[in-house]
Amino acid sequence: MIKIGQIGMAHDHAEGKMSCVRKFPNIFEVVGIAEENPQVLKAMGGQSCYKNVPLMSVDELLSIEGLDAVMVETDELSLVKVAQKCIDRGVHVHLDKPAGADLEEFARLLSDAKKKKLIVQLAYMYRYNPAVQYCLDAVKNGALGEIFRVQAIMNTYHPPEKRAWMKPFPGGNMFFLGCHMVDLIMLIMGPPERIIPFNKSTGFDGVDVIDTGFAVFEYKNAIATAEASSNDVNGFGRRSLLVCGSKGTIEIRPLEGSFDWKPQLTLSLKEMTRERYYADCKSDIPMPPVTGRYDAMMLEFADLIEKKLENPFTYEYELMVQKAVLTACGVFQDGKFDETL
Repeated sequence: MIKIGQIGMAHDHAEGKMSCVRKFPNIFEVVGIAEENPQVLKAMGGQSCYKNVPLMSVDELLSIEGLDAVMVETDELSLVKVAQKCIDRGVHVHLDKPAGADLEEFARLLSDAKKKKLIVQLAYMYRYNPAVQYCLDAVKNGALGEIFRVQAIMNTYHPPEKRAWMKPFPGGNMFFLGCHMVDLIMLIMGPPERIIPFNKSTGFDGVDVIDTGFAVFEYKNAIATAEASSNDVNGFGRRSLLVCGSKGTIEIRPLEGSFDWKPQLTLSLKEMTRERYYADCKSDIPMPPVTGRYDAMMLEFADLIEKKLENPFTYEYELMVQKAVLTACGVFQDGKFDETL
């Protein structure tokens, strides 16, 4: 049994994470939640997922005897600072994303966690999406041949107040949602030579914020693009991943279903298209049912703790992803990419 708590209710995924771990009472013992911002507590504290969960301060939560892990679900720019407190107390961390705006702060967190052999699991839920995993396997085993193009889209429609809320984020929506697509590109393609951001503000509804995120990842013989718009009507339904190789193409669209989180994947292989180059040649690949958006991720978190397994997403990889996110947001102006700070 894993003793787990949560710090913060402000993150968009906070409710979902708490609901998820409470689905598995034989694996997780939820010992408390800490939310010290009275405005956030008033707005979010009444959600059903928090019913009968003891409310306490951050220090009280981190002082619980035998505490194993904490889910850090604060606002995006506070995540790393709060996670550092958990690592300092010797507690494993499930950290929502993206990992803040200060790369050196995140690097310190990861370095300290590595020295203490503590898990830092980033909450990139698409890593655990069965269609994405099928795609990654096809890339790794060479079924698609040499990859030359990746297109990763995470659009949606946000009302004006939500777009205004993103103003403090570097890169606006590229930081907020585009980070998911950056992670997928890095998983498939590895580090690029250069990342070129083309992030723009539409100015719709008088909101001055970067709400149209677009970045090009340049490789020696390939190009990948990450897209994250806040003004795409029915954008959720078109969230997608396209991976093109010399032997075949995979398209996942949508990445998630509206209610059952079931993705749809089509596979096109070169032999399917011979003499039919101007036809739509593809096969639907059925995906296993998904019980919940975060289930596989949180169950792996439990396995990493209980079975003392090595995290498949290394500290070095997580730092590389966050540097790529910030570069796609325009934080590093020259766009040239390397894996060092």
